[in-house]
Amino acid sequence: MNELLAVAVITVLAVVAPGADFAMIVRNSYLYGRRTGLLAATGVAAGVLVHVTYTMLGVGLLIASSTFLFTVVKLIGAAYLIYIGVRTFRTKGDVEIDLTGATELTPFAALRAGFLTNVLNPKTTLFVVSTFSQVVSPGTPVHQQAGYGLFMALAHLIWFGVVAVFFSHDRMRTMMLRGQKVLNKVIGSVLAGLGISLAFAPAH
Repeated sequence: MNELLAVAVITVLAVVAPGADFAMIVRNSYLYGRRTGLLAATGVAAGVLVHVTYTMLGVGLLIASSTFLFTVVKLIGAAYLIYIGVRTFRTKGDVEIDLTGATELTPFAALRAGFLTNVLNPKTTLFVVSTFSQVVSPGTPVHQQAGYGLFMALAHLIWFGVVAVFFSHDRMRTMMLRGQKVLNKVIGSVLAGLGISLAFAPAH
């Protein structure tokens, strides 16, 4: 029971902590609407399952014990954050958004945005690997470990689904679109800053 509680608490804290996934969901929801935001949230949850899968297969323990592999994963994720941060920061001009419900992202593009953001998100990598290697007992049944993984993914889906619904509300979208240029620079700076800080953070 203590293990279950620990996993639940760590998961909730990790999910609500601001990061690249939050910034991406906010931006896509206010720019392209609720459906796009919810699809991106689904992609984020799917990305969590990728981390859970390789961790349960033992790769996570290898990354946790190997400075080289950990550094490679960290730098790839950091580079992706910096890339999308700079791209967001350099966005020029206002994007014309039809607030009646039209979207400029295909469902696949929305899912891909959420999926790649979390698959390449070092924060999610560290969260999943650390939880399974330091909190979950090696003797915990596989089906119970799988349950933990599904809970992690579901928690991400619910939280970011709520974020998408909130930031896709017409009044919220209108208000944020008015300050779109400034918001893009703020979000871009945060993403790039996260990437840079992760790139130079100690390996362990």
